[in-house]
This record gives sequence, structure tokens and C-alpha cells, in this order.
Amino acid sequence: MFDTVLIANRGEIACRVMETARAMGLRCVAVYSEADAGAKHVAMADEAVCIGGAAPAESYLRGERIIEAARATGAGAIHPGYGFLSENPDFVDAVEAAGLIFVGPGAKAIRAMGLKDAAKRLMHEAGVPVVPGYHGEEQDARFLAGEAEAIGYPVLIKAVAGGGGKGMRLVERPGEFADALKSAQAEARGAFGNEAVLIEKFVSKPRHIEVQVFGDGTNAVHLFERDCSLQRRHQKVIEEAPAPGMTAEMRQAMGAAAVRAAEAIGYKGAGTIEFIVDGSRGLRADGFWFMEMNTRLQVEHPVTELVTGVDLVEWQLRVAAGEPLPKTQGELGLNGHAFEARLYAEDVPAGFLPATGRLAHLAFPEDVRSDSGVRSGDVISPHYDPMIAKLIVHGATREIALRKLARGLAETQVAGTVTNLAFLGALARHAGFAAGEVDTGLIGRDLEALVAVPELPLPVVAQAALVAAGLWEDAGWQGGFTLWGPLSRTVLLQHGDDEITAVLRVAGPGRVEVGLGESVVLAERGDGGWRLDGRPAAAHFAASGEITVFAAGGQVFHVVDPLARAAGAGAAGNLIEAPMPGRVVSVLAVAGQEVQAGDRLAVLEAMKMEHTLTAARDGVVAEVLVSEGAQVEAGAALIRLEDEDSDGEAAT
Repeated sequence: MFDTVLIANRGEIACRVMETARAMGLRCVAVYSEADAGAKHVAMADEAVCIGGAAPAESYLRGERIIEAARATGAGAIHPGYGFLSENPDFVDAVEAAGLIFVGPGAKAIRAMGLKDAAKRLMHEAGVPVVPGYHGEEQDARFLAGEAEAIGYPVLIKAVAGGGGKGMRLVERPGEFADALKSAQAEARGAFGNEAVLIEKFVSKPRHIEVQVFGDGTNAVHLFERDCSLQRRHQKVIEEAPAPGMTAEMRQAMGAAAVRAAEAIGYKGAGTIEFIVDGSRGLRADGFWFMEMNTRLQVEHPVTELVTGVDLVEWQLRVAAGEPLPKTQGELGLNGHAFEARLYAEDVPAGFLPATGRLAHLAFPEDVRSDSGVRSGDVISPHYDPMIAKLIVHGATREIALRKLARGLAETQVAGTVTNLAFLGALARHAGFAAGEVDTGLIGRDLEALVAVPELPLPVVAQAALVAAGLWEDAGWQGGFTLWGPLSRTVLLQHGDDEITAVLRVAGPGRVEVGLGESVVLAERGDGGWRLDGRPAAAHFAASGEITVFAAGGQVFHVVDPLARAAGAGAAGNLIEAPMPGRVVSVLAVAGQEVQAGDRLAVLEAMKMEHTLTAARDGVVAEVLVSEGAQVEAGAALIRLEDEDSDGEAAT
């Protein structure tokens, strides 16, 4: 076997491949763009080579640069991961022409499966069930409309190249076909440079079930199925293995069909045969059809690994080195159930828009497999996919595994960027999903409920207030309270568009009452830390005036500095008020004095610090309402300016 492998990818898949390769004693070479110089996969590698600029076209899609890096570092093989060049047959040819091993299928197999229409014809010839439809080369609009009529509405128009839902349109009535065709062709032309489409029968309650296959170039085996029906806009969200409701008869039929498909093209390495399944009548051996083949490792491969006990990357490397298949079909079996959830930096309320930002904090539960390409402190770049991690769990049964997924998501900690964590948690708790009622339309039907913002738990707000007040650490629950006034403090928090006022009052040793409007949360400090209304507090992260409490999907609060706000805008009216309880250290203004915006008017001591109150506008001091040394409450009037006339001049 080769002793050095170059991973021609980035992020979590590069890290995932390296973990197995290093465990096999192989030396690992990473490639990286200028934007990824400090990335996790670069730090993990034995050697790393910069191959260009941040844009993929300037780096990760530059096959010649990658091959040069492999030669320069003594790599004997190149593992493509997934995405980028993983299914590019020209790259495979170039790798082999350079005398290197491509860890994956041959170029011929990739080309055979590269276009959906040609692949479907090939699969039909191999005896693999294919969805009724037109997969020919004729692209005349009138001819395609006639084929749609013959198939029977509703139908799907699908681009023959590419994926990800681009160039795909559902047409339910004949009168909609012409416009849908033009739209699909235009999108396909822009995305793939190929406007050719095929027409297929639309399955009314579709499930997306795929079979993991593995070949050695001659023979193939299958490692059972995965259900990837939980999708949003044709993008997978949560995957599981095995498929819920699967029967032994259908599993045998799908597995046999998948093996026929792999052997028909002399497949070598890991691949996935994707089937569309009619779920309207339950899972039946005559109700599945070939959709496409992914000639690479899949993002969701970990669920297969957990239920079969097979390391698919190890198999890839061994077969690429010329070894036979490590196991026969009879030696493969299923054990338990597994789920994978894709954690992304994205703004769910804004329509799942990709987000960027620095990950101030990132941590995963110990009993959850987390495949991630980022760490605390890393930046989610706008140049690449915003995936933070894949969270994978395994249990003896589907019910147990799903409970572990829900708990694992609840205990995942992300601070510094918005994520889809709450959305994933809602899916994991969805009653229909728990019952195994899965199909590709589930998220769309229940989207409003799944993205609904839950009511903010008061203990979470109380915790943020205690952290903001500096009372959370072991230094002392009584910090910041004064002996000369009431044992209470006011903390201001910003949560989304809402400003929250929390009043903290000492209720006894180690006990603080947090007043939130008409409600009160009792915080008690014991040997095990804080408890809020009798329950243990959640984990949290605080930095730079931002507090993230890891509960209810992760709740972010910004600490409002009332003194800074007062200095900037407190005198938008005529009164300069005390933004919090404190002692007036000095008064720097006198009645009749002309002042300009920014002039110092008074100094207030609060929370063991001195804060200067300044004028927010030009004006004349009408009266001073406080004297030095006075103890004042929040909101107390300290200084009043003369009224302004309509022209902005002080009234006389």
C-alpha cells in the first residue's frame, strides 16, 4: 500500500479522511486555499500545501495544482472526499496519467453515471427499476409536452446534469408545462452549462432511500440502506439507517438492484445508488425506482458506518491499494439504528440564509459522534459551504437513537454565529417523524411550526442576567451590591429586538431573586453551581458583552451598558437621568451653563466603577437636580437642559 495520501478537499471530510488514514499508519498531506491557511484540516495534516486563492475555482478546483502538490510531497494516492473534483472524470484521468492512485471509481464509471438520462438507460438495460418517463435526447418543447401527456400528470422536469434541485420543476397540469420547461432549462443552462432535461412521473408521497454499495472493479456488495427523506428544497437535513418501515423483502430487492447497478459499470470504491420510493402504500418490493448514482463517498456515510461497524474510508484506501473487498455480502449485517443531523451556520428565520461569523465557542456532547472541520475560534467563511458539523448518534432501536439525537442537539454548544440548531431540535422532536412517517414533503408541510420561535424560558433570561451582573463565577454571589442602599441591582439585556430589564435582589446567603416584569426567578448557589427555580442551570458562554445560554436551541443576549447609552443618547430629551443605582461622585455643571454635545456633566459610581454622563446635544443647563455624594436610583433625574425651539436653539 502507498504510505502517503493527499486529501484533495477541505473541512469536515478532509478531517474525516485523515482520522482513518492516520489510524492506518499513513502519512497525510492537506491542500488549502489562502482563506484556509489556519483551518483544522491543515493543522491535522503531516504536511500542507497552499494551492491558490479563496475561491474554489482558484484552489480546490485546480486539479493540476493538486497533482503538483501530491508529486512534491511524495503522495502515492489522492483521496477526493466529496464535492469539488470527486466526480470529475477528467481529474481522475489526470491523476492516473501522473502515476498516482485515485481513491475512488475509474473515469469510465463516473462518466457512465454523470448524466441522469444516460444513467437511467444504462440501469434499465441492467434490470434496475427506473421511474416511468422520457430519458431520450429529443428536446423539442412540443415533443416533450407530448411525452408528459403520455406519462400522465403530475410530472417532474429534471435537468440531466447536476443536482441539488437545480433545473427541476413540478408540473401538475398540462397548461403549466411550457412555462415550467423554459424555467427549468434556463436554470440548468446557468448552473451546468447544459439545458437538456428529462421528464419523469411524479411520485405523490415520495421517500428518498439510498443504498450504500462498494465494489472492487468486478464484484460489489451493498451495506444496506439509508433514508434521506427529511429534506428542505431537495437538500438533505437529517438522514438515518436503516430506513423506517423497511421489510426484509424490499431490502433484499433494493440491495440486489443496487449491486447490479454497481457491477454493470465495473464500479470500484464507495458509491451510492439513490432510489425514489412510493410511500403512499407502505414499502413494497415493486415500489422503488432508480434515481441516480453518486460515484463517491456520501456526506451521510457515517450512519452506515455505525449500523454496520464498517469504516468506509478504510475500505476505500484498502481497495484503492489493490486489496479485495474486505467482507462478502454474507458477512455484512445491521446493528441498531443511527441518525445524522447537519448543523449549519444559517439564519433560519430569514429563510435559511447561509451565515458567516467567528465561532467564539464550539463544543459537542461526549456521547455524540461529531464530524467537523472547524473549532472554537475558527471563521465560517463566505467562500465555502457553511456546515459546522455533522452530529451522528447510534442506538439499539430507532426510538432510542432518536432520543439520543434530540438530547445531543440540545447539549451542543455554538456561540458566535446563528445556526439551524433549534430547527434540527424541532425536527428530532417532531411527532410524525418519531412515528416513522417520513417523506420528502414533511418539512414543507410543517415548516411554520418547525421554525416557530418558542417562548423564551424565564430561567434562561435570569441566567443571562446573573452572568451579565458578574455573579455567576465562584468569586461571590454578593458582588456588586452596596451596603448603603437596597440590596438590588438592575441589568439591561437585549434579546433580538426586545430589551429586557432584570432586577436582582438578595434574598439571603447564596440566594438571588431575579425580577422579570411581574415574574420572579429564584437563583440559588450551592456546591453544584446555580439552580434556577430548583433546576440546574444550562451551560453558557460569555464574551465581549454577548451571552449565549445553551438552552432552547441557544439563546443570545447582548448586555446593554445603560451608561454608555445615556452618554450617547440619554439627553435626546431634556433630562439626564441615572441609568442605574449609584452614588453621585461629582457634579460638573451649573445652572445657566452652555454645554456642547459630549461635555461631561456628572460622574456616577456604580458597580464599583465610575461612569461619566455627558451631554448628547448642545444646550443650556436649566437646573441641577442632584448634589455630590447623593445616592440615587435608576431613572433619577440628575440634570435638566432648557427646552429647544423648533430650530434646535435653546428657548429663552
